[in-house]
Amino acid sequence: MWGLVPLFWPLLKPAGAVEILAHRMVWSLAFVAVALVFIRRWAWAGELLRQPRRLALITVAAAVITVNWGVYIWAVNNGQVVEASLGYFINPLVTIAIGVLLLKERLRPVQWAAVGVGAAAVLVLTIGYGRPPWISLTLAFSFATYGLVKKKVNLSGLESLTAETAIQFLPALAYLLWLNSQGDSTFTSEGPGHAALLAATGIVTALPLVCFGAAAIRVPLSTLGLLQYLAPVFQFLLGVAYFREAMPPERWAGFALVWLALTLLTADAWRAARRGRAEINRPSITIPTGTQSAVRNAASAASGPDPVDAKP
Repeated sequence: MWGLVPLFWPLLKPAGAVEILAHRMVWSLAFVAVALVFIRRWAWAGELLRQPRRLALITVAAAVITVNWGVYIWAVNNGQVVEASLGYFINPLVTIAIGVLLLKERLRPVQWAAVGVGAAAVLVLTIGYGRPPWISLTLAFSFATYGLVKKKVNLSGLESLTAETAIQFLPALAYLLWLNSQGDSTFTSEGPGHAALLAATGIVTALPLVCFGAAAIRVPLSTLGLLQYLAPVFQFLLGVAYFREAMPPERWAGFALVWLALTLLTADAWRAARRGRAEINRPSITIPTGTQSAVRNAASAASGPDPVDAKP
């Protein structure tokens, strides 16, 4: 579903990106609120309201994901699906870079090589485009920042999306009411079908997350991480085969370098995770707590960035 979402946003024209974004915020809250009522899980909300620091982090997450969603919608509806897909390809590399720069994490040699190849890819694409791939970089850095904040907040996907869209709700609703007062709202002027599609943005946002949450408890973490690459792969294929976006040689070269970096990164993480599991399963060895934590971190690395609801 995340990989096929570029097919959905063009259906919302003539609504502009900002109007679509506002509807996405409003209807996402409505959808997840109904879901929470159904599963009767509200205790976390009271705890969150009593913790100003976590609430502030949720506000930051809401602001960052607003940028991510808005840029992605604009990119898709302006013929930049391929460059948007690149943002989610390079996101794991940006996440690693943030871990090194901000969290002082140490990288293995292959991880350094992957980051270096990724940086070379951005340089090649910059030369090819005649400008930095700002759509890709904005999506990648906003998603990576979002993942970093979400790790500190430590809320499940559905609950976190509820909190974030609750913060987004009033500004988004105020914008939509203002737009309507100016006579520029497409929600009331383009017919019931168009209005239904705008309301469906809540389902398009939340339903893949619910499915992901159900899969996360059934599928090994390393497998789940590899499956997440399917979304940008589908987006890229749609951009090239369906939307017929141009792919000159220099763009192919840049993407090839990105895919090489991801191959290095994934192979190294997979190897580290397997080695870690082998160490844990040795009956004759007692693994210290710190080492077990490191092993779990290695396994988590196989899945790339934190699987959150920031997907396009």
